[in-house]
Amino acid sequence: MPEQTVWDPLRRKDVALTPEEEVRQWFITVLRDGMKIPEHMMMSEVSLKVGAKPYRADIVVYDRTAKPLMVVECKRPDIVLNQAVIDQAIRYNRALDVRYIAVTNGPKTFLFAKEGDGFVFMEKAPMWEEMICKQ
Repeated sequence: MPEQTVWDPLRRKDVALTPEEEVRQWFITVLRDGMKIPEHMMMSEVSLKVGAKPYRADIVVYDRTAKPLMVVECKRPDIVLNQAVIDQAIRYNRALDVRYIAVTNGPKTFLFAKEGDGFVFMEKAPMWEEMICKQ
């Protein structure tokens, strides 16, 4: 039986439809349709390094100058969004220096905004225009 695939509009190709990929594709639509982030201002599966260690961010949102603005960590629906998952996204921030972090497993999504030296929980998702104005 052939592997199921889904079109990733950010990578512009078909990718294997895993549970995590399903969450990633769903969240791309949340970012695009709900938060009004233009598709061309997002990338998925972004390679980065923290120190010498390579990582891959699920989704990175950019501002108009191509500076990273938000990093998104996607997990399968059966993965609990705990402090370790949040810490993973914060670790990516060491390489990206973003203003916003999102972690999602589909059923649950947590958004954080940079405040001082740390991140604080956001009750409501900001629109892209709000995000770029607060830089």
